[in-house]
Amino acid sequence: MPVRAGQATRLWIRDPLAILAEDAGGGLVVEGTRIAERVPAGAAPSAPVDETFEAGRHVVIPGLVNTHHHFFQTLTRAHPRAINKPLFPWLRALYGVWDRITPEAFRLASRLAYTELLLSGCTTAGDHHYLFPKGLEDAVDVEVEEARAIGIRAVVTRGSMSLSDRDGGLPPACLTQDDDAILADSERVLNLFHDPRPGAMVQVGLAPCSPFNVTKRLMRESARLAETHDCRLHTHLGETLDEDAYCLALFGQRPVDYLEEVGWLGPRTWLAHGIHFNDDEVRRLGAAGVGICHCPTSNMTLASGRCRTCDLERAGSPVGLGVDGSASNDSSNLMEGVRHALMINRLTYGAEAVTHLDALRWASEGSARCLGRGDIGRIADGFEADLALFTLDELRFSGAHDPLAALVLCGAHRADRVMVAGTWRVVDGHPVGLDAMRLREEHGRLALSLFGGA
Repeated sequence: MPVRAGQATRLWIRDPLAILAEDAGGGLVVEGTRIAERVPAGAAPSAPVDETFEAGRHVVIPGLVNTHHHFFQTLTRAHPRAINKPLFPWLRALYGVWDRITPEAFRLASRLAYTELLLSGCTTAGDHHYLFPKGLEDAVDVEVEEARAIGIRAVVTRGSMSLSDRDGGLPPACLTQDDDAILADSERVLNLFHDPRPGAMVQVGLAPCSPFNVTKRLMRESARLAETHDCRLHTHLGETLDEDAYCLALFGQRPVDYLEEVGWLGPRTWLAHGIHFNDDEVRRLGAAGVGICHCPTSNMTLASGRCRTCDLERAGSPVGLGVDGSASNDSSNLMEGVRHALMINRLTYGAEAVTHLDALRWASEGSARCLGRGDIGRIADGFEADLALFTLDELRFSGAHDPLAALVLCGAHRADRVMVAGTWRVVDGHPVGLDAMRLREEHGRLALSLFGGA
């Protein structure tokens, strides 16, 4: 059927093997950037379509939403200085390495992280970038450029560190900036890139790194900027017992009390990790609507502890998932993170308390809520057409009876097709318009030349 000029093409993703949506056994129709309708099993779309994609081999889920990462860390995976260490020693080991990151290396690190995430079924990539050594002052600009080139939806948080080891913080001075420089650049990138509208492809948040790396003034001023620009606030909090001890020693209060004092205890905020909260803090965070990004793989790697996901969710906090940095996860695979979230939370709460559907929900709708997005994370009429399609052709899936459960329990880790805003960005397991092997060679060569002798 011919398409009139200016008319959005209607694509029917037809009769999937399984789909994570209600009343959609016959698939769904994508029109422009959005889902136009769900098709019940055995039915046809309510209006003619222009194209049909036969999805009988595919399990269709909402595009996954990553709410915490550090792209630059793809350059220092499995680094000998840092393996087999908990958080604070791990950080101190790598701070002395990360000051060597060049603009070229950072661009490749961002491109590689976006591509890895996309191939794992992730359609919205959140990153927390907090390193701005000399030469990387335009890091946020680079991340936005790379996201637009690849076609992935991005939430880039302008991170920061202003307390060096000379001031009682952890990082060396060469990795920090002063508060005024940070605030000026925060306003610059918000004015340039932040789009608060539904359907936005790029959004910017503000993300002072953690209580032990920034001043209270920076936290308060960032909260004021976020109100002005209608953007989100993000930081690490409650990740380790060392952090609790640090806050008590420096501020005379626990991390959640600190968060409230600086004006961050509200629904605009989402936190990375959120492990070491007591019962009263869980209640307060939930009542305030503070989101929590659960990072199961990183938390297990660094032995940081277990996030109280179910308790936080019951209290009212949105719970999402993040891969966290590739130097503490050593992967940027969000589908792998879904499986890890299921396993660690079953160990915490019991085999019947957490299902594969809970883990998938955290990685999609829950993550979208952390980011304040009501337009992504679900397969529903009017939502953005962000989709991940997996096949069950590998040996690991043979004998599986429930296709959706098999994705998680049998360890799916690479999508066959990924759609972002109605456009295919992964086809037959390969990123569209990008040479992944060349990227691997260039990124790997730079990583070894910059950090191999450290």
